[in-house]
Amino acid sequence: MNETRFNDLIARGMGVAARKIGVTCDAYRPSGPIDPLAPENRFLRMQAAFNAEDPKFFRAAKYGEPVYYAILDAAYTKPGDYLVERATGRTWFIASQLPLLPVVVVQTNRRIWLHRPARPKLPGVNFYSGVNREMLMPLVSNWPASVLAERGGGNRLGARSELPGDTQPGSFIILLPALSGFSRGKTGPSESHITLKTDDLVRDDLERQFIVATAELSELGWRLFAREVTS
Repeated sequence: MNETRFNDLIARGMGVAARKIGVTCDAYRPSGPIDPLAPENRFLRMQAAFNAEDPKFFRAAKYGEPVYYAILDAAYTKPGDYLVERATGRTWFIASQLPLLPVVVVQTNRRIWLHRPARPKLPGVNFYSGVNREMLMPLVSNWPASVLAERGGGNRLGARSELPGDTQPGSFIILLPALSGFSRGKTGPSESHITLKTDDLVRDDLERQFIVATAELSELGWRLFAREVTS
């Protein structure tokens, strides 16, 4: 029996298990850089169960750990899809579903907006070199992501406090799937990948502002190390 056939049988078996123990979820597939959970992006209603990287369901998730395993029929999904539990609104994105391995998902807790500061339009000396809202190029809007404080790294991206009353901007880790946008060509819209960079700006639904210090893309999606901007 080849790997493809065996993996299909595993997916079917996981789907049967999900129908027994899972919750009802809506599956969404982003179609562009704006609002991946828009109604038109929903493509399936399915059962899914989630565990804290423990297929035997013997333990709960650790504090600040957004990574889970999902039990579902992976024949219908792919990395980058979102799963939204209908009863509670809890939201995950699929980070990985490699053959013969558990489906890895990340639970999200915030919505984010990503912008890139535009470069000065004129060469040489410009009157103003700071960032204002009119100079920001939008990258993605209203995107579910995991935004959690970096453990033990409150000052890793900034200077160490010297006085008891001093405070430094917090360091955060932002997880989100690989991002796709759409560009228009002679033959119509075509899919293109969005690359995130150092100094990109992030805003979340709590109106917090962040600046990206490091952007890392892997098979699991984007991992951003970001510093909160307090003023």
